[in-house]
Amino acid sequence: MLKEITSNAKTAIKELVEISGIKSGELLVIGCSSSEIMGGDIGKASSLDAAKAVFDGVYPVLQEKGIYLAAQCCEHLNRAIIIEQETAEKFGLDIVNVMPKSKAGGSFATVVWQNMKQPVAVEHIKAHAGLDIGNTLIGMHLKEVAVPVRLSINKIGKAPIVCARTRPKFIGGERATYCENLK
Repeated sequence: MLKEITSNAKTAIKELVEISGIKSGELLVIGCSSSEIMGGDIGKASSLDAAKAVFDGVYPVLQEKGIYLAAQCCEHLNRAIIIEQETAEKFGLDIVNVMPKSKAGGSFATVVWQNMKQPVAVEHIKAHAGLDIGNTLIGMHLKEVAVPVRLSINKIGKAPIVCARTRPKFIGGERATYCENLK
């Protein structure tokens, strides 16, 4: 099952990157319930193995594309975000003092922390796209305006997935002219 989770995560992230138009140097947030992936209730059956399988599917793709990974923690850490220290510095984000663990922060955030070079936690980001595995509610970490992205798959393991990209707001009303190439 873990190989299938990795394969599905890789498929999902590749499609999301392609469809969303996210670019090198931008942020992509992932919220991930390893409990839901394994068929349990969110927050009740945390699995570091399932989280690592997702990480193994998504991280190499994001690294290759130059896209910054932001891992959402669970509600016990108020959905803080785990990113590389250099990412926090690039985006001018305030670092907070906390380190996720499986039962307080979530398995995915814990695996990301363990595998990043210099992981830090921040409270808020405005990501350009996102992957929500298991209905973890990543919307608070997306830029305005979020637009749903449909993929060829709709689950990783037993967890439903929802994806989004963002676009600039349309302003100005009926006489305004809009740029076709902005996504």
